Amino acid sequence: MDTARFADDLAAIPASFATLADALAHADDGAALLERLAPSRVLILGMGSSRYAAGRVARAARARGQHVVDELASTDELPAPADDLAVVAISATGGSAEVLHAVERYRGTGRLVAVTNRPESALAEAADAVSLLHAGVEESGVACRTYRHTHVVLERLLTLAAADTVRAELERAAAATEALFDSRDAWLDPLAELLLSPAGTHVLAPAERLCSAQQSALMVRELPRRLAVACETGDWAHVDLYTARTHDYRAAVFPGSCWDAQAGDWLTRRGARYAAIGGPLDGAELVVRFPGDEDARIRPLTELLPLELVADRWRAADPEFAFSGRPGPA
Repeated sequence: MDTARFADDLAAIPASFATLADALAHADDGAALLERLAPSRVLILGMGSSRYAAGRVARAARARGQHVVDELASTDELPAPADDLAVVAISATGGSAEVLHAVERYRGTGRLVAVTNRPESALAEAADAVSLLHAGVEESGVACRTYRHTHVVLERLLTLAAADTVRAELERAAAATEALFDSRDAWLDPLAELLLSPAGTHVLAPAERLCSAQQSALMVRELPRRLAVACETGDWAHVDLYTARTHDYRAAVFPGSCWDAQAGDWLTRRGARYAAIGGPLDGAELVVRFPGDEDARIRPLTELLPLELVADRWRAADPEFAFSGRPGPA
C-alpha cells in the first residue's frame, strides 16, 4: 500500500469510467451465466467497500421485485448450494481471505460468478464465470475506482440498467467528478477544517445511499487513520445523536433522505457543525454541489469524492499519524 498515490488514483476516475463504459458494451461472461441460469435467488458476498456497494445494488434490485441478498462473506450462516440460487462473490483483488473461504461451498456448482479487477486471481479461478471491474491498477492500494465500478458491474449483472443507459450515466458521473476537481479550491480547505475534530468525523446518508457514508468514513479511517463513523440519516436519531451533545461533533451529510430535516434540527440544537454534500440542508455551514447531484444514480459514483479529498489532505498533512500520540507502522 502506498497511500501517497491516492490522489493519482482519484484523478484517474473519469478515464476509468470511459473504459468501463466501453467494456460493458461487449458480452460479459458473468452476465451470460446469470441470464442462462435465470435464478430465482441471488446471493452477493463481499467485504468492506465491495459489501458497501453490494448493499445499495441489492436493495435496488429488491425494490424491483428481485430476490437479491447481500451478505458479509465472513459469516458462517450462508445458504446451501441450490438449483435456484446463484452466488456473486466480489473481491477487487480477487484474494480476500473471507471471500475465498465463503465461495468454497459453491465451487464447482456451475452457479458462481466472480466480480474482480484481476482476471487471474484466486477468486476468478474458483468461479464458473467472471465479471471484470475494468478499474485499472489502484496504485495506492486503496479502493476508489474499484468501489465505484462495483456498483455499475453489479447493476449490469442484475439487469438493473441497459448498456446505453449505463454509458450515459458514466459520462455524467465523469463530468460531475471533473467539476468537483475543478471547484475544489473553493471548498476543500473549508471542508477539511470544518470536519476535523479530535472526536472524529461523522457521515450521514439515506438508506438508499448508506454506502456513500460507509465508504467515506472508511477513507477517513484508512488514509489519515482518524476516527470516522457512518450512519443512516433516519437511524441517526436513534443511535448516534447522543454523542453530538457531549463531543466536538463534526459531520458531513449526504442529503436526499426524508429525514434530513429531523437530523438537521437535532444537529443544530446540539451545537454540532456540519456540511452538506450534493444538495442544500438547513443549518449546514458549507454546501458542496456538483452537476447531477439531484440524480440518485449519479450520486453514488460521485458524492464521496469531497470526503476522499479531505481524507487525502489530512493524510498528507500528518503522514506519520502524529495526532494520535502513538505513531507507528501503517
